[in-house]
Amino acid sequence: MSQPVTTTVEVNGFPCRVWTKGNGPKLGFLAGLGGLPRWLPFLDKLAETRTVIAPSLPGYPGATGHTELDSHLDWVLAVRQLIDKAGLAGADLVGASVGGAFAAEMAAIFPAHVGRLVLIAPFGLFDDQEPAADPWAQRRDVLPGLMCADGSKWTALVTPPEGANSVEWPIEMSRASEAAARAFWPLGNTRLEKRLGLIAAPTLVLWGDRDSLLPPSYAQKFAAGIGGGINGATRVETVPEAGHLAYLDQPEAVARAVLTHLG
Repeated sequence: MSQPVTTTVEVNGFPCRVWTKGNGPKLGFLAGLGGLPRWLPFLDKLAETRTVIAPSLPGYPGATGHTELDSHLDWVLAVRQLIDKAGLAGADLVGASVGGAFAAEMAAIFPAHVGRLVLIAPFGLFDDQEPAADPWAQRRDVLPGLMCADGSKWTALVTPPEGANSVEWPIEMSRASEAAARAFWPLGNTRLEKRLGLIAAPTLVLWGDRDSLLPPSYAQKFAAGIGGGINGATRVETVPEAGHLAYLDQPEAVARAVLTHLG
């Protein structure tokens, strides 16, 4: 697997890594919990026909600056800067998990910034009748099964990549967890339901059928919220044998669904 081109942009004065690979129309990817410690087979599949641009959110692997973000508005505006500086304004956008919540915010608040939209098990909603799990309250040995149907896929994601400093790597992973918590604790609820109806982008909602973190029924909640909005054209697809980070469990199936939606 060839490596992407690495560049850096500044958000609020802090560096954020941007990975780029492929040919064709631009396609942005905002990663889920754990971020992108390494380039993924899922992104390689997308890069066969699209120029994939994957910026790192503040605090996630490859980026800093999360401690400056004290409110949800701070985070939304930081992601807007990241989208702009990565050259993704107006491009199609895929967001997963925590990145999915921010992708939805971009499409709702800055509609001209998003072409077509794909949300893979996004955060942002909470239903006390079907509560989400709290990823920040889990033992380390429980996390792999919470993130993926095949826990080894999560373990492989967070294993130190080649050349990583063995002392600094656990700190970097802890920082990514802290960044997600600053943005989404408690329980990932950002009252996104109040803004879903503003999304005008044609939207695909993808959910792993074995998601142990966010109940798969949340897919319909997202679709209903978006479908009642401006020009809402929303589809829901379930990914078999996939957990919360479905793009790790089933990279080819998820990439195929994404590319079919984007046309």
